[in-house]
Amino acid sequence: MRSLVGLITVVAAASLYLYSLSLYLPAGPRKRSVRSAEAGHVSEEQQQQPGDSLEEEEPSRLKFPSDLEELRELAELLQFYKTEHTGYVLLLFCSAYLYKQSFAIPGSSFLNILAGAIFGPYQGLLLACVLTTVGSTMCFLLSQVFGKHYIVNLFPDKVSTLQRKVEENQDCLFFFLLFLRFFPMTPNWFLNMSAPIVNIPITFFFCSVFIGLLPYNFICVQTGVMLSEVSSLDDLFSWERLLQLLAIACMALLPGALIRRFSQKRLKLGVQSQNGLDKKVQ
Repeated sequence: MRSLVGLITVVAAASLYLYSLSLYLPAGPRKRSVRSAEAGHVSEEQQQQPGDSLEEEEPSRLKFPSDLEELRELAELLQFYKTEHTGYVLLLFCSAYLYKQSFAIPGSSFLNILAGAIFGPYQGLLLACVLTTVGSTMCFLLSQVFGKHYIVNLFPDKVSTLQRKVEENQDCLFFFLLFLRFFPMTPNWFLNMSAPIVNIPITFFFCSVFIGLLPYNFICVQTGVMLSEVSSLDDLFSWERLLQLLAIACMALLPGALIRRFSQKRLKLGVQSQNGLDKKVQ
């Protein structure tokens, strides 16, 4: 019970900090919305009557994006702020990213894309990799301090399976962790929370997250770069874009091929046979 209260306190404090940070949003562009009339539509003559304007200004609001359209709007807003408030935008972005990663909240891919749209391909990739690693490590530590008992009770079979695989691959544990990141046999959020339970060293965990999620972060950041630069289909199918897409494909496939080749020789992974029984790949 004490651990649950501690976790709730940490989540509440982090949420309050993030909310307070958003209150210091500098003055920026304001959206215009048109109020509908009682019948639902208004003619141009009615809209143009003096003293009866149906247009009103609404301040822009910050929120986590849930689809591509909201992501594009948020990227445009933060790009506007970044020109004069770079430090604030960087602090806000890092805080929001760490909040999601630390508490295993889905949607980090949108923030990776946002990093590319706001900060560009190189700074965006570095920022995404660092924040992913730090946020995952914070999730690791929160689980270690507050969540061990609850995770074991909620996912007993998954924790037991992961524990067995970790013990079988102790001689090449780091490469096994890389394999899990490149080919997620279990979701990343579960691996972040269960790693301290199955006695994965935090140094191995930290490095495997940084390296193992690099291709994924690269793809998301490059998508964000194209999202901010592409204005038409002609731009999307230019030679420059096609070469970028080719580089993304190579970046995504090369590490996976190397890990798969290594896994065939060293890693012990359970695969499902035709009769439903587990067998080991040496």
